[in-house]
Amino acid sequence: MGHGLTSVLLVALGGALGGMGRFAVSNLLARHLGKAFPWGTLAVNASGAFLAGWLLGTQGLSSLPSPIWLFSVVGLLGGYTTVSSFSLQTIELWQNSQQLRASVNIGATLLLGLAMVTLGWLTSGASLSGVTL
Repeated sequence: MGHGLTSVLLVALGGALGGMGRFAVSNLLARHLGKAFPWGTLAVNASGAFLAGWLLGTQGLSSLPSPIWLFSVVGLLGGYTTVSSFSLQTIELWQNSQQLRASVNIGATLLLGLAMVTLGWLTSGASLSGVTL
């Protein structure tokens, strides 16, 4: 099997597993917290950002794209996290005259995502000083 095909298969396998994980977490949180706010999407995006930051800190920029990175970040976390669901849920809140909830969703997703990727990076033992991405 060629290197290109192996990479595609790693991304495909990771994406399938990530999509199933997102489905499970989103449904679990919707059952327990209700559907008035997209808690599941916020949780998967925040936890995915944390894991991406941690993996970046442990893998380093120079080794990308390694097979681990292709499977875990491009595939698994790419399938697990979701901008499209976030966008659709935010528009739905706005169209249902819930502008405050829509705005909170936007702000929470952005701020929590940035905080979680930074926390993941720091948890990996990496330092933020002198880093330019």
